[in-house]
Amino acid sequence: MSTTLCFDFGNTRKKVAVFQEAEIKEAIVLEDDSNETIQSLINQFQPQKSILSSVIDHNMAIEELLAAKTKFHKLSHLTKVAFTTPVGKPETIGADRLALSAAAVHYYPDKNNLVIGLGTCITYNFINKYHEFVGGAISPGLEMRLKALNYYTAKLPLVKPDSNLPLIGYDTTTNILSGVVLGMAKEMDGFIDAYRERFRNFNVLLTGGDIVYLASHLKNKIFADPDLIFKGLYAISEVNNP
Repeated sequence: MSTTLCFDFGNTRKKVAVFQEAEIKEAIVLEDDSNETIQSLINQFQPQKSILSSVIDHNMAIEELLAAKTKFHKLSHLTKVAFTTPVGKPETIGADRLALSAAAVHYYPDKNNLVIGLGTCITYNFINKYHEFVGGAISPGLEMRLKALNYYTAKLPLVKPDSNLPLIGYDTTTNILSGVVLGMAKEMDGFIDAYRERFRNFNVLLTGGDIVYLASHLKNKIFADPDLIFKGLYAISEVNNP
């Protein structure tokens, strides 16, 4: 049974998913991207293939390590994907957005898809039914908004995310949570409504670590999948690591 390691290095976390054939078996948050950490994963899972999506300045030596031990692919604008990128500068599209778009096309090939990624930033990624990545939007994510309120004010505390919050805050913490979490939900619903006015029928796919805080506050119908980026990486690996 073929095993593939799919690495996703974001601004907040470094993660890896272990696939056996097309089924995800385990997702792991990594402490670091040292050679020792990657070698331990190779020793444990004995992968035949690997793929890396990175939006950070990671340890470049691990690319040589993975290439020596597995059939390795690094996601970039040169990667073979099942969609086109008719935008001004395709080389500027983040690796994470490419992976999310690949997942949308793979699992919903005949649909317009709006993929919303909840990471350090919120990314809105629209892929039409003709398999064209049209573009989207980027705005600050949950943790970034909470940290900004604390950093740019003299007295507002740094509040931990929570999905259980009132519409009308009754103290500083609940006021912040209401403003940030519900504000993000209203922003997302607003984008979805605006896209619907133009495209009418499309899927909304929601992914990322902050799903647990946002999904229940959205009024629009969504498909929530925290592993969507990993599934996209696996699909891309299968094309580029046959």
